[in-house]
Amino acid sequence: MPVLRVDDAATAVAWYRRLGFEQQWEHRFEPGFPAFVEIARGAVTLFLSEHTGDARPDTLVYLRVRDVDAVAAEFGVPVTTAPWAREVELRDPDGNRLRVGTPTE
Repeated sequence: MPVLRVDDAATAVAWYRRLGFEQQWEHRFEPGFPAFVEIARGAVTLFLSEHTGDARPDTLVYLRVRDVDAVAAEFGVPVTTAPWAREVELRDPDGNRLRVGTPTE
């Protein structure tokens, strides 16, 4: 399961909600400590971590979706066509890269 580094879990969860993800749970060792959050969209699950050693910024995650045009409209980005899929590339608030595509099969 991919772990993405985030500075503010609440901000990241709100951004990923635009992609259809919902927060499943959040863990902190104590109040005020960094958050570790699970988000899910159907069978796809990601971890978002405020812990500095868990992941590096600028990570790339590829997500397959049924309707890349809806994602493109939500984020106001153009769709490009590759031999394998129609895709958009997004960056979350923390600089993690998401390539989102609908296969062209």
